[in-house]
Formats: sequence, C-alpha cells, structure tokens
Amino acid sequence: MGKRKHVPLTSYLYLVPSLLIFAVFLFYPFFKTLYLSLFMTNKMGQAKLFVGLQNYTDLLRSASFLNSLKVTLIFVVIVVFGSMVLGLTAAVLCNRAFPGIRAFSTAYALPMAIASSSAAMIFKIMLHPAVGIVNKLLGLDINWLNDPATALYCVAILTAWLNSGINFLYFSAGLGNIDETIYERASVDGASGVQQFFSLTLPGLSPIMFYTLVVNIIQAFQSFGQIKLLTEGGPSESTNVIVYSIYRDAFFNYRFGNASAQSVILFVIIMLITLVMFRLEKKGVSY
Repeated sequence: MGKRKHVPLTSYLYLVPSLLIFAVFLFYPFFKTLYLSLFMTNKMGQAKLFVGLQNYTDLLRSASFLNSLKVTLIFVVIVVFGSMVLGLTAAVLCNRAFPGIRAFSTAYALPMAIASSSAAMIFKIMLHPAVGIVNKLLGLDINWLNDPATALYCVAILTAWLNSGINFLYFSAGLGNIDETIYERASVDGASGVQQFFSLTLPGLSPIMFYTLVVNIIQAFQSFGQIKLLTEGGPSESTNVIVYSIYRDAFFNYRFGNASAQSVILFVIIMLITLVMFRLEKKGVSY
C-alpha cells in the first residue's frame, strides 16, 4: 500500500473564511436558540430566569401550538404533493420537441423567478371577494382568505405553484438523462404511454424525485412570506403554521424563550423526517 499523502497544515487555512461564515450565521444562532429555549426572557430577548424544559412542556400543553402542528402538517402535505405533481407534469409535457417549446418551458419555470411577496399580493387581488377574478369566473361570493375553511388551502396552493418552477427544472434534467432507446423498445413490445410512464419514467426519475421530495418538505416547513402577507396566521389560527407562530411569539408577544423552544421543535421534526426518508431511500430509489 502506498503512503498516505501528507496535507500541509496551511491548506486548512483556506477553510477558515467559510467556517467563520458558518459560525456567525449558522452555529451561533443555533446554539443561541437552544440556550434561550431554556430561559424566560425579557422584551429585549435577554435570558433572565432559567426554567429548564418548562417552555417545552408549556408548548405541548398549548392548544394553539398543537393546532399549529396540525395546520403545518396539512400545509406541508398539500404544498409538497401539489408542487411535485405540477413540476413533474410540466416537465413531461415539455420533454418532447414541438413548436414553441422554449416559450412553454419559460412559462413553467417562471414561478421560480417570482418573489413570494409579489405573488402573494397578486394572489390576494385575485381572491378578493368583490373584485377578484376567481369569484368572477366561478360566479361565487366567497371571502377565500378570511374563511377558516378555505384560507389554508389558498395559501398552500399558492406556495405549491411557487415551488413548482424549480421542480420543473429538476424533473426536466432527470428526464434528459433517461435513455430514449428504452422507450423505443417498450413501444415495439406494445407498451402504452401510461405503462411507459409508470414502468420506465418514474423509476428513472426516482433519484431526482427523492432529492426533490426532501428539498420540498424542508422548504414547505419554512414557508413564511406568503402567510405573513395573505393571512397573518388567521383567520382563527387556521393558517398559523409553526414558522409564523415563532415569528408572532418572538416579535409580537416578546416571548423569545417560547419562540426558541418552538424553533428547536421544528428543527427536530424536520431532522426526524429527513432521517426517516434517507432510511427509506434504498427501498424506493433505483440508481
């Protein structure tokens, strides 16, 4: 066996700038949040009284927080499923050459370039109960964003559409890596388009679908801007997802310890979901 190559100590100095950035913007806020979650704080966010796990136990007894967990779960499911279906459908439609393909591809990828705040304001006008185009086209008189029965679904649909643009690019790249000859052989064997999609396309896309699923789940849990602009967690906390609950408790109620505990719980939830998905990766992903 050959000797291990010696790496000069000075080489590690090139890592210092990136490590400093991570320390300032990632490691310090993370450990600061853990620290504050164990304390009662003043309105300036300074730790004043050590309470241990009381912030966590109070949250688990809070009807508002438990409702936030439920709302977040529903929101994430709708956003992830909707954005992946939209992205995959658009990618499959644009996978064949036809006149105007570039224009269609640009249109499908457009949500990726639109800021969530701009999309939320346009969406708010579209859903206006008096002048909104949605009610005009459907002949309805529904206050979509102020009705607890519809508000969460409206925000989730907007978020799914916003996330579909990057999914379209992911799936388009994945489709481009699938060998076209397998479709030709399948056609010769008499396989229909639907059979080819489920037997060839989906297995061929499984690695990129797994990656996209993980990314979309994390993004859905972190959605904030559109909720802030459209509903502010209402009506009746029907759209009060965990991220908005953290923002409200920290910057409106000045309960930084409680908000920090919610942040830690959100981190644990995302981490556990991600770990479970990587455990299941070998069973559902074909490389």
